[in-house]
Amino acid sequence: MPSNPRVQDAEAWQILAYLRTLAAPAPTDPPRGDAVNGERIFRANCAGCHRVKGVGGRLGPDLSRIGVARSREAVRLRIRRGTQGFGQGFEPVTLTPPSGPPIQGVKKNEDLFSVQIMDTRERIQGYEKDKMKSVNNDTKSAMPVFGPDRLSDRDLDDLLRYLQTLRGFDPAVVP
Repeated sequence: MPSNPRVQDAEAWQILAYLRTLAAPAPTDPPRGDAVNGERIFRANCAGCHRVKGVGGRLGPDLSRIGVARSREAVRLRIRRGTQGFGQGFEPVTLTPPSGPPIQGVKKNEDLFSVQIMDTRERIQGYEKDKMKSVNNDTKSAMPVFGPDRLSDRDLDDLLRYLQTLRGFDPAVVP
C-alpha cells in the first residue's frame, strides 16, 4: 500500500480498526450469559492484567476489541486451558540476578546484549544479559487457568457474554 501523506496517524488507525472488523470471524452460536455480571467477573479476575477501554492492567493484552477479534470458543479455551502461545510483547520471562530473588515479567524487547521486561508491578525495566545469572524464556503463561473449580460454567458464560460485547474503543472518549 503506497504511503499517503494526507492520512493522519489517527485516521490510519481508524481505517485499520475498520478493516480488522471486516475480517473478524462471525459468531457461530447465539449469545448467552449475563454481560453485566460478566463485567463484574472480569473486574474481579481479569482487570489486574488486562485493559478494557483504557482501564485495567498492562501485563496481558488489551481486550477492548476481543468481541470482534476472537470467537467465543477461542476465548473460552484460553480461559479454561490457559495460553498455548504468546503474542509479541507478552512472552513470559524470568531473570535471575547474581543476588536477590528472580524477576518475573513479560518480555517487551530483546537484543543480543539486553532484555527489557514489564515486571509484575508493571514497571518497564532494562537488564544487561551478561550481568544476569540467567535469562529464561518461560513456557507457562502468567495467565492462570480458570477451570470449573475456579470459575463456574455459568460465570464463564457471563464472562464470555461480556467479552463478546467488546468491539472497540475510542481513546478520545474518556471511560
